[in-house]
Amino acid sequence: MAQVHALLLISAEPLSTEDVMEQLNISRGNANMNLRALIDWQLVDKVLKAGERREFFQAEKDVRKIATHITRERKRRELEPMVKLLAELKTTQGTTKDAKAFHQISTGLHDLTSGSMPCWIAAPAAMYNGS
Repeated sequence: MAQVHALLLISAEPLSTEDVMEQLNISRGNANMNLRALIDWQLVDKVLKAGERREFFQAEKDVRKIATHITRERKRRELEPMVKLLAELKTTQGTTKDAKAFHQISTGLHDLTSGSMPCWIAAPAAMYNGS
C-alpha cells in the first residue's frame, strides 16, 4: 500500500489503475486492492477525466491532512480494539501471584490507553481542525 501511495504522492497528474500497475510492476488485483484501501483511509480520491472511461486516482498532498487521516484510521483500527480488550482483561480475577501480576499490568495498560485521548493522537487532529 505504501508504494502505491508514494507513487500517487509524487505524481503531478492523477494515475489510472493501469498506470499504477505498469509503474510498480504489480498485478491488477494488487493495484485495485491497494487503491481501495487508500480510498478507505481517505488518502486517495477518484478523479474523473472528461472523455475517459477509466478511473483515475490522486493522492491528498496536504501533509497535515495525511497525518490526520492516518492517525485517525490507526486509532480506529489498532488502538480502540486494544483498549476494548484491555477493559475486558481488567475484570479478570484470580488469587495466584501470576493472576495478580496480570491484573496489575492489564489495568495499568488500560488506564494508560483509555480516558482522555493521548497527546500523540490528539495533536494532529487539533492542528487540522484548528483547535
